[in-house]
Amino acid sequence: MKLLRPFQLASLKSGLFWRTFLLMGVLTTLSISAWVGLVSMLQREPQVQQISAQVISVVTITHAALTHSAPELRRELLFELVSNEGIRVFTLEDDDDVEPPPANALMPDIEALVKAKLGADTRFSRSVNGMPGFWVSFNIGEDRYWLMLERERIHGMSGVQWLGWASVVSVASLLGAALISGLINRPLARLTVATRELAEGRRPDKLPEKGPAEIIQANRSFNQMVEDLQQVESDRAVILAGISHDLRTPLARMQLEVEMAKLSDEAREGIQSDIAQMDAIIGQFLDYAKPTESSTFTTVDMTALLAETAHEAGRMPDVRIHTDITDNATVLGNPTDLKRVLNNLVENARRYGKTPGADYTEIDIKCSVKGMHTFKRVTIEVQDHGPGVPDEQIQSLLKPFTRLDSARGQANGAGLGLAIVDRVLLRHGAELQVRNREGGGLLFQITMKVMA
Repeated sequence: MKLLRPFQLASLKSGLFWRTFLLMGVLTTLSISAWVGLVSMLQREPQVQQISAQVISVVTITHAALTHSAPELRRELLFELVSNEGIRVFTLEDDDDVEPPPANALMPDIEALVKAKLGADTRFSRSVNGMPGFWVSFNIGEDRYWLMLERERIHGMSGVQWLGWASVVSVASLLGAALISGLINRPLARLTVATRELAEGRRPDKLPEKGPAEIIQANRSFNQMVEDLQQVESDRAVILAGISHDLRTPLARMQLEVEMAKLSDEAREGIQSDIAQMDAIIGQFLDYAKPTESSTFTTVDMTALLAETAHEAGRMPDVRIHTDITDNATVLGNPTDLKRVLNNLVENARRYGKTPGADYTEIDIKCSVKGMHTFKRVTIEVQDHGPGVPDEQIQSLLKPFTRLDSARGQANGAGLGLAIVDRVLLRHGAELQVRNREGGGLLFQITMKVMA
């Protein structure tokens, strides 16, 4: 079982923007598709009627003109039809190379209407003898003719044109969706950034109180919350200073009176032990309540800090230290608070991680740097070789005022040591994992971003 702390809050900005953009894009695409389908359906019948009427009219007029004109004037008439109207008339031969009419959705209905007016033997073609066009046959007596119209005269909007216009409208709609998504997401993105800064111990800039009523209310409430938290921090600093002075001064006076009193050595040592324990408990309360300000963060040489911690712990008679510390491990943080974290972990291991069958505690301190470039991480491990902790109780280790049953008999503090560790690492944006190690004992693993 692991207790994880993320390096930072999950970014809401990109996810919300793309989700809104995708939903609006899908809605726009479906709307355009429905619009195109509806227009095509409503336009189909009028377009069929218009094209059929045009074909029938041209064929009828040409038939009449050729029928009633003098034979010697027909050549001039055909030339005029070609020049002015784009209409050509050819003699229909049995050996003509005829291709079938255009295979579009309108053609069957056009054929039916034209044949109903001009006769069932009317033929259609898209090319005769290799000459493209819109060809319609008609008869003058026993003579058969082809009448060719330009395709553009009888075509409506093509599928490519429909696709082109739909693409233009879709691109414009998607650009509009991106703009609207950005406008919707921007206030929430500001709030997310400000929340992250507040969680990391920094005071965020005041959010603008303008825009829609809901955004104004949310930003105004957040700004007021920040002001209230700053006032609470200020009041807490005053309270901490008062506790430190008002409680430790009587303890110091009691310590002096014990030294001067005529007491037996056993009684004096007992009272001094109680006073020291009270002072330690007060110190734990102050350490837990003390905020870790990000403004105090500097570049910390964890290699040197771990080496110093290991050296100090190795001087204790009941501790055996084993180290494996890499060079050049630097992080951004408060050196005093990080040193307190390491001391608390070592002290926890010393108290509760004694090696079975031995009168001393073995503690392993390891440090390594993993990853590349901006993804480099410093991994710190502090582990003992003791009995460990039941898996179901690991989650309770980092809670304030918590001591497990196996440790109660030897507890000297208020149960805040590991809670202080968790609180300080959270303010440093570090990740803490707690688990039982293979072979027995408890392992604390800290992962922090490398300071370049």
